[in-house]
Amino acid sequence: MQFRDIVGQNEVKEHLIRTVAENRVSHAQLFLGPEGSGNFALALAYAQFISCTERSDTDSCGVCASCRKYNKLIHPDLHFSYPFFRGGEKEDSMADLEEWRDLVLTNPYFNLDEWRERLDAQNKQPNINKAECMNILHRLSLKPFESEYKAMIIWLPEYLKNEGNRLLKTLEEPADKTLIILVAQNQDQLLNTIISRTQLVKIPALGQKEICDYLLQTKDINESKAAQTAYLSEGNLQAALNFLKEDDNDNFRLFSGWMRMTFADRGPSIFEFVEEASKIGRESQKNLLKYGINLIRECIMILSDASELVHLPGIELEFVNKFSQQLDLAKAEALINEMDKAYYHIERNANPKILFLDVSLQFVKILKFNTLPAGTQYILN
Repeated sequence: MQFRDIVGQNEVKEHLIRTVAENRVSHAQLFLGPEGSGNFALALAYAQFISCTERSDTDSCGVCASCRKYNKLIHPDLHFSYPFFRGGEKEDSMADLEEWRDLVLTNPYFNLDEWRERLDAQNKQPNINKAECMNILHRLSLKPFESEYKAMIIWLPEYLKNEGNRLLKTLEEPADKTLIILVAQNQDQLLNTIISRTQLVKIPALGQKEICDYLLQTKDINESKAAQTAYLSEGNLQAALNFLKEDDNDNFRLFSGWMRMTFADRGPSIFEFVEEASKIGRESQKNLLKYGINLIRECIMILSDASELVHLPGIELEFVNKFSQQLDLAKAEALINEMDKAYYHIERNANPKILFLDVSLQFVKILKFNTLPAGTQYILN
């Protein structure tokens, strides 16, 4: 992975390159950025840049012996740790190393759901356990074999939980020429003792134009489609790629039909929708809900007299304009809240039939009977 392969993040790249040029490479760094921002890709490119024997002022060469091994993720001084889904106390991540390498080489912007699907983990929970922490400490105790530095990249250290205390001494006083990069998405889920022992590198979400340009360069889509996908992704490149995997017209068909049938309280149609939605798979269900949340947000723009901020093409724009006439801000907020809760429960493997039926009935109460869910305060006109 080279810096030039990473979408956007020019300021972060310049900062990382400057730390090497000025010999200010911190031994323990926390790359903190939201999903799809490229924080893992940046960590990998940074480690490769440091190990490269023929690097330029702005990037690794990509062709020296070190870079060739980094490009295949087989460099002896490059180590990884990551959550896994096996429950044994003596299990560690090494059993999944080949699947890990294949996933990273296929898509360095992957997320936990992709990793779960790659391992066919289904309902199992991710974990970085005591055995994995001991494995991390063992690998960090090794001397560099080929490069000046040995690098350990720990993906999603949020899953260390209290086991992370085992790493504190090493984070504070590692062996010489050791680079430890923690790639995290949620600072609130990290131990404060870990945060205090690392240098923070904040990585922002990608800009809409950066994602749009990337999609135009790498995907066979038109400018309108790229712009729409970039807008809906909200700075998450992985989300943009997931949107392209799905048939967006099908998302529109499902969501617009869902709104119409719940507004009209058409019971048989609702049951047919629930049956169809329960069979499309968890990722597709999440994408449908996220798509719906974005369309309702566009309705809020129109209700707030900010229609110039709505960037939707053709049929979607027509739907949003018409549907917003049936809403007010309170109803729109209630709809979004119900879909947010549904998204949360789908991530935690809720029964899709029960979930979509319940959400549909809530929509009927909101849209048909003008009844907002109790116990929640909404903005009223």
